[in-house]
Amino acid sequence: MKLTQVQIAERSGVSLGSIKRFEQTGEISMSSLLKIAMVLGCLKDFERLFEKPAYSSIEEIINEKNK
Repeated sequence: MKLTQVQIAERSGVSLGSIKRFEQTGEISMSSLLKIAMVLGCLKDFERLFEKPAYSSIEEIINEKNK
């Protein structure tokens, strides 16, 4: 998207320091990460993390629990 750190900070409401720290260390609060994801248009990617698997039988559930 060719956004600068300053632009991401302004659009997301996340401090510039937090964005710099995130890029350097990979550490950030969940709320800040979601705000940045919204600005970057990738909030849907996080929804997939919490999707429940679709099972078609009780055997699939049992097999999944036994893994």
